[in-house]
Amino acid sequence: MLTTRTSRRTTRWLVGISAAVLTVLIAPVAPAQAAAGGDGVPVPPKTGLTNKGVGAISDADKDFVIKVRLAGLWEIPAGNMAQEKSNDPKVVAIGKAIAAQHVTLDNLDRAAAKKLGIDLPNEPNSDQKFWLQEMREANATTFDQIFVDRLRAAHGKIFPAIATIRGTTRNDAVRKLAQETNQFVLTHITLLESSGIVDYASLPTAPAPAAAGKGPVPVDGQMLAAASSSGGIPGVSTTVILLVLAAALVAGVITSMRIFRAR
Repeated sequence: MLTTRTSRRTTRWLVGISAAVLTVLIAPVAPAQAAAGGDGVPVPPKTGLTNKGVGAISDADKDFVIKVRLAGLWEIPAGNMAQEKSNDPKVVAIGKAIAAQHVTLDNLDRAAAKKLGIDLPNEPNSDQKFWLQEMREANATTFDQIFVDRLRAAHGKIFPAIATIRGTTRNDAVRKLAQETNQFVLTHITLLESSGIVDYASLPTAPAPAAAGKGPVPVDGQMLAAASSSGGIPGVSTTVILLVLAAALVAGVITSMRIFRAR
């Protein structure tokens, strides 16, 4: 009688352990992800970027730092004008946010330029002066469209330039500035588009890809195959391996149960 009870307890123990292990084996395996917001969109981490001015500086790096300064020199007054001239509360709020954020970005840019010994301009370029003049001459009816379209087009042009610098610069201060600028510019593009009056048809189209159909980033077939494989056995997926392990575990439990029953 005692042997039978012991056998039953051992059987229950084996079944419980097997169920727990089986659950772990068949659970979906998810890769590690960056911190994400409430909507699941990854949030760039705030650590890992140094700002010591270390690394070679290219002409493109210098040009980027200067362009960030130029952006603030005309977008701050443009944002201030939006608060004064627009009758649309949304456009007023957009102008206020962009002007305030460019003050912050301008401080970051000037600090980086000082660290790297880059001379910065103190007034907008000729194109930017023309856009500001357009806004000054616009009335309450025409101002909103001019303000939104000029700033949206300008942000769209600098956006890919930021990505190029972020991905190629050798200098850590420029890299950090590019990371920060990217966040500001993407925020401004989104703010401007929230006005609901962006004339998308007037935006320049992207240049044709060098290799049609390949996309801007080459995809390595071997990388794709490796990503879908088990990581150790070429051609064998993770799912197949887990199923085999699960089947072996179940078979082991059944065999153990039969042995204990026989005793």
